[in-house]
Amino acid sequence: MTEPFVSVQWLAERLDAPDVVVVDGSWYLPAQGRDPDAEFLEGHIPGAVRFDIETIKDTASPLPHMLPSPEAFASAMRAMGIGDGQTIVVYDGMGLQSAPRVWWTFRVFGARDVRMLEGGLPAWREAGLPMEDGPARPRARRHFTARLDHGAVADLGDVRRALQSGSAQVLDARSAERFRGEAPEPRPGLPSGHMPGALNLPYTQIIENGRLKSPEAIRAALENAGVDLSRPVITTCGSGVTAAILSAALERVGRPAKALYDGSW
Repeated sequence: MTEPFVSVQWLAERLDAPDVVVVDGSWYLPAQGRDPDAEFLEGHIPGAVRFDIETIKDTASPLPHMLPSPEAFASAMRAMGIGDGQTIVVYDGMGLQSAPRVWWTFRVFGARDVRMLEGGLPAWREAGLPMEDGPARPRARRHFTARLDHGAVADLGDVRRALQSGSAQVLDARSAERFRGEAPEPRPGLPSGHMPGALNLPYTQIIENGRLKSPEAIRAALENAGVDLSRPVITTCGSGVTAAILSAALERVGRPAKALYDGSW
């Protein structure tokens, strides 16, 4: 286990290193009214490549941004100039929203050294560090060995068994109102509510100024949510994006999640 974040200073000092690749993993819900591709063209960290979770996905699934096959993922990474042995640094335009999903995706496909930029693009801008515009200019193609860690990806059967047997805690990152069925889901036609027996820790409770809170604050939030850190945890949310924020938080406190429920609610 490694600390999942690097600072903007750390990245700025290594921006030209041949073994470091920067990845813009920005993604937004329609209600947020932001276009991550347009924003990338307007300005991004120099040398960054664009990782769109709505493109690098299982195109045969009716669900949004489900994990692609290892073969499809490896092909996409080669085209982006990302290969074995590199240090991959992921950021997003919110500070901390979709970068954890991309971080988790790289890890489940076998990348050994993946970090997130603490504070994301807002922190980079606030530090007055250089930006560039225009499309990505990927480096030369490299070989990426993609091997899916099936144990780190929970499916419906895994979650059902965990809830029925108590073999793992299912921790939901959605808002308390959505969890309780009092607020609508952002996707049309999808009812709100939660899986019987699931726990709720809204991801917004462990983020401050686009960064994860301290390990002590995270531990307190997990305890208040009823999580027993001595037992396995499966993270979940609306579709499998903000669940990864909980996974990153668990990593930060030294208790990595057992799995993330891809597709989630």
